[in-house]
Amino acid sequence: MDRTEFECMTLCPLDGRYGSVKDALGEYFSEYALVKYRVFVEIQWLKYLIENVESDVLKQFDLANMKQIEDISNNFNVESFKEIKTIENTTRHDVKAVEYFIGNALKALGYDYLISFVHIGCTSEDINNTSYGCMLKDGLKNVWLPKAKEVVDCMEELASKYQHTAMLAHTHGQPATPTTIGKEFKVFAYRFNDTMKRIQDIEIKAKFNGATGNYSAILTAFPNEDWEVHAKKFIEDYLGLTFNPLTTQIESHDYTCHILDGVRHFNNILVDLDVDMWLYISMEYFKQIPVAGEVGSSTMPHKVNPIRFENSEANVDMSNNICVGLSNKLPRSRMQRDLSDSSSQRNIGLAFGYSFQAMSETLNGLSKCVVNEDKLAEDLNEKWEVLAEPIQTMLRKYGISDAYDTLKALTRGKNISQEDIIKFAEGLEILSEQDRQTLVEMTPASYIGIADQLVNNKL
Repeated sequence: MDRTEFECMTLCPLDGRYGSVKDALGEYFSEYALVKYRVFVEIQWLKYLIENVESDVLKQFDLANMKQIEDISNNFNVESFKEIKTIENTTRHDVKAVEYFIGNALKALGYDYLISFVHIGCTSEDINNTSYGCMLKDGLKNVWLPKAKEVVDCMEELASKYQHTAMLAHTHGQPATPTTIGKEFKVFAYRFNDTMKRIQDIEIKAKFNGATGNYSAILTAFPNEDWEVHAKKFIEDYLGLTFNPLTTQIESHDYTCHILDGVRHFNNILVDLDVDMWLYISMEYFKQIPVAGEVGSSTMPHKVNPIRFENSEANVDMSNNICVGLSNKLPRSRMQRDLSDSSSQRNIGLAFGYSFQAMSETLNGLSKCVVNEDKLAEDLNEKWEVLAEPIQTMLRKYGISDAYDTLKALTRGKNISQEDIIKFAEGLEILSEQDRQTLVEMTPASYIGIADQLVNNKL
């Protein structure tokens, strides 16, 4: 079945139309990935026991052969996945199927005596929460965060490129104090980067403490071992996660909610950018570069629609809805355990997938936009009334208490020309010659404060 045939049978666009997202994130958030990480955790736990726990059974194993054990997970592939799913058809239990798969692999290697130590002291959630922790750690590090960094870098590049390009700003949709395009992109760079760093700093936590979180079973079998110390060392040294010392049967999912909330916030900043770009394009501040062969409208040949920003907005909505749903569900569990979180967690990949697609759409849209400097200059030259702000502020400096009202009467609701501003400024005898000259020489394009310098701020 080729991709076109496959797309016609998919329920989720991330598997079909946006298949590149599946290619990027499937290694970390698919059903295949979950099973692969479960095998990894079980093998690492067996390795840990062999290397750290006193046992006559475990002592039989020659540490020089450890690679053979680790290769059970290192060599995990589609055939391994199929084998586990076949076992699961009988067990009707996904984690137990993984345990049996590893037992079969150990038997094939001649290590039958190790089979009883596979999954020893564990409840399914010990394997699942650590697997999801590893999935999130690797998926964030290798895919989502690099894409977020790409967005930050794009903002930085555009901020530098248009550092000195003046633009009439709009507050409440009305002409306002001018800024520069570069500075506006720099604001987004700062916001994206700040949110990205907050997500990076979240500790991905895991527990490995048995059925209700008290190490009861493993402590019964090995009463002379400090299992809290072992669990911490296993989670942090063997899995690269952060130890959660106090849980019920499940890891509380609080850190997952923090990550999802961070992704949702990043998404919302992205939509803020999408909407701004959509508006700037509609105002002709940006032009879209036509691509040969592309169709903007099915009936209006002249159109080049800002569809990338619209698509991004739609994908953000999907990601955010899933983020909110998971953040609301995951922290809640009946007493020590119920299984509702298990089904919910399987949708985590969708939250990241739709966010990833949204970022890709925005970056694609930005790559096809160029500044329309003629339109920027035209609008600035038509809005001399924005200079009412610096003039009334200058008058306040000289103690003129009704400066605001004076300028309001001069400019509010009126089209003011350059000549009107110059004439008014020249008539302000209370000003020093230098201050009067500052106002006379000022233009909307030059009235940008330190907008261009703010672009040089380091993130």
